[in-house]
Amino acid sequence: MSNATRKYPHVFAPIKVRGAYYKNRLCQSTPGAGGGGDENGFLTQRTLEYFRPVARGGAAVVTVGNCSIDTTECYDEGNQIDLRDDGIIPTLMMFKDMCDTYGAIGQIEINHNGAFQGNVSGTIAGETGWGPSAIITEAELVRAKQANREPIPTREMSKEKIRETVRKFADAAGRCAKAGMKTVQFHGAHGNLLAQFLSPYFNKRSDEYGGSVENRSRFAREVLDAVRETIGEDVVIEYRMSSEEHAEGFAHFPEILEFVGYIKDKIDILMVSGGLHDTQGVPERMQPMVPPYTFPQMINVERAGIIKKTYPGLLVNVVGGIKNPAQAEEIIAGGKADFVSFMRALIADPEMPRKYASGREWEHMPCLRCTCMRFDRKTGRFTGPCSVNPMANYLSPFYSGPNPYPELTAPAAPVKKSVAVVGGGPAGIQAMKTLLERGHDVTLYERSPEIGGQVIKAAIPGFKTDMREYLSYLREFAKHSRARVLTETEATPELVAAENYDAVIVALGATYFVPKIPGIEKARWAPDVLPSELPPGASVIIIGAGAVGLEAAVELAKDGKKVTVLEMAETHGLTDVGGLAGGGEILKWCDLYGVDIKYNARLSRVGDKTAEYVMESKTLTLPYDAALLAAGMTPLSDEAEAFRAAAPNTEVYLAGDCREAGDIRDATRTAFDICREL
Repeated sequence: MSNATRKYPHVFAPIKVRGAYYKNRLCQSTPGAGGGGDENGFLTQRTLEYFRPVARGGAAVVTVGNCSIDTTECYDEGNQIDLRDDGIIPTLMMFKDMCDTYGAIGQIEINHNGAFQGNVSGTIAGETGWGPSAIITEAELVRAKQANREPIPTREMSKEKIRETVRKFADAAGRCAKAGMKTVQFHGAHGNLLAQFLSPYFNKRSDEYGGSVENRSRFAREVLDAVRETIGEDVVIEYRMSSEEHAEGFAHFPEILEFVGYIKDKIDILMVSGGLHDTQGVPERMQPMVPPYTFPQMINVERAGIIKKTYPGLLVNVVGGIKNPAQAEEIIAGGKADFVSFMRALIADPEMPRKYASGREWEHMPCLRCTCMRFDRKTGRFTGPCSVNPMANYLSPFYSGPNPYPELTAPAAPVKKSVAVVGGGPAGIQAMKTLLERGHDVTLYERSPEIGGQVIKAAIPGFKTDMREYLSYLREFAKHSRARVLTETEATPELVAAENYDAVIVALGATYFVPKIPGIEKARWAPDVLPSELPPGASVIIIGAGAVGLEAAVELAKDGKKVTVLEMAETHGLTDVGGLAGGGEILKWCDLYGVDIKYNARLSRVGDKTAEYVMESKTLTLPYDAALLAAGMTPLSDEAEAFRAAAPNTEVYLAGDCREAGDIRDATRTAFDICREL
């Protein structure tokens, strides 16, 4: 028995369900693959390559998401895979064979999006979406206003249309079975058609498909019965559903728990998710579906555990803010699920299962639950890329070129070089990692006692669990790598030059911006100040309403401080408010804890105990016990450029914040882009 099997006995325990052999209990949930189909709706070679790293990385199940049973009537994402005719079968076989190569199960998520038809520009297929009842959705109200037209209600499905749709679901599953797939998954979550029949928001029917939960489960039961009859007894049926829709008037856990009782004997595995796919009406309803860093981890696990306890004979799969196999072991060992699924964690590190299975947890790059699922209101699409894994960006559906890194590693360099990396933050560690992959000898200099750079301060707020995990990764990677890592060593151009390196990567980072204001020297950098350093009820002024300022404001206000934030602009600097990157939650917390944000307010002077600011052409005064700066960062570019003399001039490169202040994504990307060519 391997050490990993002893450490994670439940995670790495194989299981056979009907004709499907699961080598472990770690599954890939359905990432947004940009549709994944060509102009005919057939699965493409590019889509296959998108999923290959996950199959190779050790997941037991690899799932292509949101495949339509008929794109002529349910088509809500560009280039959606279409399961409506047998022409799709050869490309499904191609995907299935690829997964087989690595011992993974290739799975298709079968869907009809129902009322959620179209995106920002309006409907894509047909007049408007089908649904259990004719209603005008909140999303349609937004679209109609944008298009300056009257809103159009959903098309209510007649009983004949219901029978037709049941048949389409079964035929789609039949095509997957004909392609040799051992499992199929049905998307009954996030407000798609199967979920709409259960939801009291969408389902206003008074016939046998409406009213009681038993009646509202009828459509799903009919679909599942038809599917089983079509695919036979050897193919696994997995049903994905939201355990809570987190919105008033929608489906909530008690009736969802009852619903499971009506379908449990018709399915083999229940995947427990949460939230709604509502990208127009109320985008924040998607947050429980793709929880940002401001949400708790493992958000659906407790409800999954109740389902498992209520229906012990049902296999349960759970997804939602689960980060790694260690958490999966805890979940499965605790009897709350039988499988655990990951989406963003496998974008950040497709080889996560393999790393844990081989005892290389230190090498695992943890997802930050940050920007890869940021929602752009203007385009109606998610925007990447991954912050911690620059290579994932070449697999992204938003990248149209060929993937130069199919093995998820930078190719070996033609000439081995001796390279210095100056700085141990995200850019420095990423540079070190890529250089080592290419076969270079690397020495990393970090002037402080600890690896981490700005991440050390960024990880302080209590809710920044994901950032603390990333900080741990940076340190563990530095500790275990074969690079020479010198902490408490300030690299100077003279020191580096004396070592005769072939190249130097400078990743010095940035320092906080200090505006030229009288008395500003009395202010401190906001992340440097802990709530415990200030007396109870202290008055605090924070200059700057970006993420740094408002996160600090929340932590201080939670601790009972009276916090005022001064912001020169008309609005805050948070991104994706109401979407999936967490900005909306920060603003809610500011309201909850009484943070006073003053916009169009320009700080003009900092006195000993009072500060002056100008607002609406008036000079106003604020008393304070602590004045804190959060007005942005200034690259240490001059200090970085001084290293030009430390190696051949053309072999000195600036990476991360010292080149241009940005976020972790910018730091890792610039470091990778430089070192992949070195």
